Amino acid sequence: MGSGESTGASTDDSAGGIPGSDPARPAAQASAKPRPRTAVVAALMLTMGLVALDSAVVATAVPQIVGDLGGFAAFSWIFSGYILAGTVTLPVYGKLSDTYGRKPVLLLGISLFLLGSLLCAAAWNMAALIAFRILQGLGGGALQGTVQTLAADLYPLKDRPRIQARMSAVWATSALAGPALGGLIATYTGWRWIFLINLPLAAAALWVINRHLVEPTRAPGRTGPVDWAGALAVFACGGLLLFALVQGGVAWPWLSAPSLGLFAAAAALGVLVVWVERRAEQPILPGWVWRRRTIAAVNLAMAGLGLLMVAPMVFMPTYAQSVLGLGPTGAGLVTSAMTLSWPISAACAQHVYRRIGFRNTAATGVALAALILGSFTLLPYPAPVWQPVLIMLLLGGALGLFQLPLIVGVQSTVGWEERGTTTASVLFCRNVGQSVGAALLGAVANATIAGRLAQAPVPGLPATLDDVSKALTQPGLLSQEADDYLRRAVAAAGDHIFLGATLAAVASALVLLLVAPRRFPLLPEQREG
Repeated sequence: MGSGESTGASTDDSAGGIPGSDPARPAAQASAKPRPRTAVVAALMLTMGLVALDSAVVATAVPQIVGDLGGFAAFSWIFSGYILAGTVTLPVYGKLSDTYGRKPVLLLGISLFLLGSLLCAAAWNMAALIAFRILQGLGGGALQGTVQTLAADLYPLKDRPRIQARMSAVWATSALAGPALGGLIATYTGWRWIFLINLPLAAAALWVINRHLVEPTRAPGRTGPVDWAGALAVFACGGLLLFALVQGGVAWPWLSAPSLGLFAAAAALGVLVVWVERRAEQPILPGWVWRRRTIAAVNLAMAGLGLLMVAPMVFMPTYAQSVLGLGPTGAGLVTSAMTLSWPISAACAQHVYRRIGFRNTAATGVALAALILGSFTLLPYPAPVWQPVLIMLLLGGALGLFQLPLIVGVQSTVGWEERGTTTASVLFCRNVGQSVGAALLGAVANATIAGRLAQAPVPGLPATLDDVSKALTQPGLLSQEADDYLRRAVAAAGDHIFLGATLAAVASALVLLLVAPRRFPLLPEQREG
């Protein structure tokens, strides 16, 4: 084994040994893994593509959707509702896939996604569309975690970087093609076809997986009563927390009664979750995902990844348009530079972690990401376009080294019966980190711009933050001096956002170095031949 990782049953000092690593381990681990069928892998990639394309395609059709259905004030929930539903159900689907198998959970997820797409296409007003997007998100949550888990089930450790690189390529292709595809569909066929086009693709994936995916037989005795009380508590707690983060600073001030009330209710439900899960026979969120150093460290590091991703994915398009003066297409191309280098770096990551280990490879990647994110604050005003493009290109390469070793490594420390829960916990933490990052860094950006507006030495600037975007996108509303001052204010906000992302990257690196074991405790059957 060239990766320098531990291959004992478990040497994670905080876990006291991985439960189930004795001879009673399920037959799925004892028997050889079935050779992955090409059709199944293609269906998994198609399924991942549907999820990856969704938000990018829908975003470009928002003007047409609002023009047809109305409800401009609530249109952001087309995205927020989908993300919230997908995030809070991840732990539930992870546990269900460990209990009943990946196939039924994946088929359920595709069916819900398909039904949600059909209903979205038939929506008669904005409220109905949001409700159906939440249903679609319930399916998307099952697809995200289960596809990643199946990739580890179907491939031995030495081959997992290849399938993970393919998954990264699917996300990259979707990020590049999604906006253009959505614009073409909305322009020439109508926005409802954005959802209808999912139907034949999802149906094809459903048929192939149902026909060709055969899971290994598991030893009896691992199933138990479903922890529906825990599932409901997790769903309610996560839903309230994400709702508070999405609405805070937008629908009401952060320190207002609604915001504080939601956070207090989420905290109370968090206590309820701990109480319920400690008493459950098969908890949805088992305590071992936080007691084992490896899994806990990966969860925290991935939360940091979600937080820092807000800077390049959410703010960079605004920076490119408001500061660099690019159009929407040009801004999209600046952001897409990261998606080009990410899958290439992910494909090469295996050659690094086989030499220096999973932890050190990921720590190196996130340390490089911290340096690259910090370099954004050194850009001149206005920066030549090639400079932010180069930053995004380098950032994608660093994050490919960061994310892939963590996912591949943590999945290799657990057996079949724990892999779904482990994968779901990692993705859940990443999504929550992104929600926290959007709220936190968004508040930083708003405070920076509001402070600059309050101290403005020039007249004619927007009176509120809501008018900033309008003033920058409509020529002639501001004098040249006011326009330049406002663009510098947006650039300053960008510096603060990227500084916050830099701190998140540093925190992730420290977590890996101080919490994660130097060598991941790989199971004997996970070793590379």
